Amino acid sequence: MIDREKIQFDLIKLLNGERILRLTEPQSGLSLEKKLSPADAAVRQKKKLLGVFEAALARAEVMKV
Repeated sequence: MIDREKIQFDLIKLLNGERILRLTEPQSGLSLEKKLSPADAAVRQKKKLLGVFEAALARAEVMKV
């Protein structure tokens, strides 16, 4: 079962000013990262990436069975 509270969010700022959002679930070890677009709101991009990440976690759980 996916526990949203355990998903870790890391916002990494690169030397050239670009930002990367990394989501990690420590129990499964699954990690997903994406370069953020400066034109779009970071909160919107975070929500979208979280949806993709949760779907990947759910798929990984189904494949374990």
